[in-house]
Amino acid sequence: MDKQRAPRNRTLTLADDERATLVRRLVTLDGPASLGVIENRTICADLFRVVDYLPDSFVDLLFIDPPYNLDKSFNGAQFREVPVAEYRRWVESWLTRLIRCLKPSASVYICSDWRSSAAIQLTAEKYLILRNRITWEREKGRGALRNWKNCSEDIWFFTRSDDYYFDVEAVKIKRRVMAPYSENGRPKDWQRTSAGDFRSTHPSNLWTDLTVPFWSMPENTDHPTQKPEKLLAKMILASSRPGDLVLDPFLGSGTSSVVAKKLDRRFVGIEIDETYCSLAEKRLTFAETEKSVQGYTDGVFWERNTHQLQQSDAPKAPNTNGNLFD
Repeated sequence: MDKQRAPRNRTLTLADDERATLVRRLVTLDGPASLGVIENRTICADLFRVVDYLPDSFVDLLFIDPPYNLDKSFNGAQFREVPVAEYRRWVESWLTRLIRCLKPSASVYICSDWRSSAAIQLTAEKYLILRNRITWEREKGRGALRNWKNCSEDIWFFTRSDDYYFDVEAVKIKRRVMAPYSENGRPKDWQRTSAGDFRSTHPSNLWTDLTVPFWSMPENTDHPTQKPEKLLAKMILASSRPGDLVLDPFLGSGTSSVVAKKLDRRFVGIEIDETYCSLAEKRLTFAETEKSVQGYTDGVFWERNTHQLQQSDAPKAPNTNGNLFD
């Protein structure tokens, strides 16, 4: 991860002494673990080696962002595209072992790209109840001369049973009203503010209000498939209560754990790569004092590029380039 970076680049990095300190926080499992051992911790291990050591029925929300079925490098580790049938068998090999960790009322979200989307659906709905497919706009992507530009991903929403939690009020979106309707001179179903006219709307399964982390954002890391904190906030707020536990078995650089902590949920993250685990731990340290999620302010999700705050009132992001342990 040694790169030449622009002076204003805010990508989170690790100094050698930080890495040595953060690694000591990581959990390794050599046998069955109680919830007290793993709660609010990062487990640095191969999921297949530790999944059977996890407790039964302790998860309220399972968020899974597995490697997609394409060629990809994760800090030197290679994931290769395989035939769809083989990818489905791979998904089934870890999903079936995770299901026993779910509470009967648990919700499950599984990420995919368009190539692996059908494999995720067909495999997971054998064991879970399919509720919806969310499609979100990545806004990035290379143009193609003989194909459509690929700039969306899917998230499959499942539940363990019909007894599940969903808080629609927590995830309504604040949208600008272009043609506001008034009744007796008063706004109808919208609010007039100094920044413009806005309406809170029910969230759909098409998410176009997200920004993929990039170099100028303090949440950004060198993980190649990092999800936005705002994306995780939507799922965590909709499908868990404060104090509930979120499990992420492919943690990456820790976004799910970080957002769970910011939103007063408990968490467990599993990640095989020590560098990404250390980045997750560094981000968790910042989350102790910096609770903001970009695009989510005062309990409201805002459309992308909406200036909902006066510049002087906008929360200041922490400087995350320095050595955390100076």
